[in-house]
Amino acid sequence: MTLLKPLSWLFFLLSLSGVWQSSAQSNPKINPDEIRVTLLGTGSPNPVMNRFGPSVLIQAGGKNLLVDSGRGVTQRIVQSGLKLGDIHAVFLTHLHSDHINGIPDLWLTGWLEANYAQRQEPFRLYGPKGSKNLMDQLAKAYEWDISARIADQNLNPNNIKSDVTEITQGVIFDQGGVKVTAFDVDHGELLKPAFGYRIDFAGNSVVLSGDTKFNENLIQYATGTDLLIHQVAAVRPELLANPIFKVILDHHTKPDEAGMVFSRVKPKLAVYYHFTLLGTPKIPPVTEKEVFEMTRKTYSGPLLIGEDRMAFKVENQTVLQIQN
Repeated sequence: MTLLKPLSWLFFLLSLSGVWQSSAQSNPKINPDEIRVTLLGTGSPNPVMNRFGPSVLIQAGGKNLLVDSGRGVTQRIVQSGLKLGDIHAVFLTHLHSDHINGIPDLWLTGWLEANYAQRQEPFRLYGPKGSKNLMDQLAKAYEWDISARIADQNLNPNNIKSDVTEITQGVIFDQGGVKVTAFDVDHGELLKPAFGYRIDFAGNSVVLSGDTKFNENLIQYATGTDLLIHQVAAVRPELLANPIFKVILDHHTKPDEAGMVFSRVKPKLAVYYHFTLLGTPKIPPVTEKEVFEMTRKTYSGPLLIGEDRMAFKVENQTVLQIQN
């Protein structure tokens, strides 16, 4: 069995009927019918060293897909064993800065001819309305750098172009048996559109919640999935008198609410990511252990506290945790 990180004593309870297992296997070759999932970043806007910005790598059917592109995504991609140019497409859940502030680095650095980069096609991005404007404005902001590198390094101008598809709910990507479905979630009345994603391949499935309050549409699209990766937010009750904390919490899913989602979806494994745990110097944030315990009030199934670089293989409707 894997020697798990702190909190592992909580998580070992989670192997039910063999549908989720922990394994000491170290990043094995991806099988033809497997979905490989790597949590590149599990954090929030808080600039901490152990949780980079939200980003999840999905590998299936020869495709390397990225859901969100938060702070530090380029470092995490290289740590996962890929070149930056190996990413086939990026899917944005919404346009909050912590989900997109890694895009300039991935887009520009991935264009270089260095051995860690080498993108050989335009930068492909799927996202909500506003995504095209984002890339157009980035092209203007980095115009000097782009022009200079084309002239000075003879880089291919085609590979710095962006190919943007602005999406609505439904199937938005279907290539080589890999199907990506976007579904609407509720991140707040003024924060629309916002999406979650379901990835299906070879009879296996993975769902990512994106940022959302408790949401019936997510439950509908996620029901029966093998692996559900869901955001979570928590704050101590005494801080809710502060309107800043209250408005943030009102835009996210609390642990007991997430537990209700998991109980209805019944995934083989539920994993938390994008932790928004709020506190002050005098009142510390809710801990990950407390998040786990609060979730247990409404959910008794397989559950993990996600960490950066945690990886899973989904195959034959079984979820196996692997070392990356």
